[in-house]
Amino acid sequence: MDKKAFICGLEGLSLTDDEREFISRHRPWGGILFARNISSPPQVHELCQAFRECLEDPEAPIFIDQEGGRVQRIKPPNVRAYPAGRVYGEIYEKDKIAGVEAARLGAKLIGLDLASLGITGNCLPVLDMPSDGSDPAIGDRAFGFDVDTVSTLGAAAIGGLSSAGVLPVMKHLPGHGRAIVDSHMDLPVVDCDIETLDASDFVPFRLNANRTPLAMSAHIVFSAVDEDNPATLSKRVIDSVIRGRIGYSGVLMSDDLSMGALSGSLAERTSKALAAGCDLALHCNGVMDEMIDVAENSPVLSGDALIRTEAALAWIDAEKSEQISSDDQQALSARLDALIASAGIADV
Repeated sequence: MDKKAFICGLEGLSLTDDEREFISRHRPWGGILFARNISSPPQVHELCQAFRECLEDPEAPIFIDQEGGRVQRIKPPNVRAYPAGRVYGEIYEKDKIAGVEAARLGAKLIGLDLASLGITGNCLPVLDMPSDGSDPAIGDRAFGFDVDTVSTLGAAAIGGLSSAGVLPVMKHLPGHGRAIVDSHMDLPVVDCDIETLDASDFVPFRLNANRTPLAMSAHIVFSAVDEDNPATLSKRVIDSVIRGRIGYSGVLMSDDLSMGALSGSLAERTSKALAAGCDLALHCNGVMDEMIDVAENSPVLSGDALIRTEAALAWIDAEKSEQISSDDQQALSARLDALIASAGIADV
């Protein structure tokens, strides 16, 4: 059956009757989980299964933000604690080979955790490059401050998730690193000229554009391209920068439409994001009234958006791998710890 062009969050640990009716009626393309949806591995697996049963689609994609560091929705004791992206950058500064191995290994271990729970995709890697004076919303989530570190370790993380059969979602196109306010709360404006952006911020996305079929937009105004609209709502930014200069041709999902950077109703935000060129509207907070507004303003997937989303699902099928034994996974985890320790980094 046809799906609509949105991804929805859920309220709690299990589906409510209202959520079951909503999912069955409005048929989102996928779902996304947060800490409020996590209690134990069996519970997460059951929640994912219930979501898919409502859609009558055993392969419906389910996403999460499981980066490591301060953005880790599934926490110990359910899974191990993972380092923030910057830790891999610090290892890379000291030993490039070890840094690449660590970034790939950390992402692979996260992917193995997620795959065992029935989670399809992870909103990772963060390919943003913080700059002087930028808001700490990205901070240590980024691998580093230069094109080489971010591009190389981003590719390693994509490879690690892929090897576990989990779909990577690179974020936040075309770059969140220069934002001086947190887009969860306010609308950042970046006044940098396009030539500088093209030679720096856009590069990690450009170099990884063909490595994953799904990416997330940024709620940031790039005044050199469109001084009136954030990238998520800007046809000019999506067409000329994300699809043009960066050359990204995969599925583009919006960042969370309930964030404070955006104004207007959820209906208006959804319509604008999809009209601008986002393939999928992402709504995360699980508030039913808002979810209904998003769903009612999201069309059935068709055209290029349908082709791209089908390609993403085919990619998942192609990348699925056999689960490794718990002993092998523990050995990989020990290797990651050794790489971190060898760089003299503690307390991750």
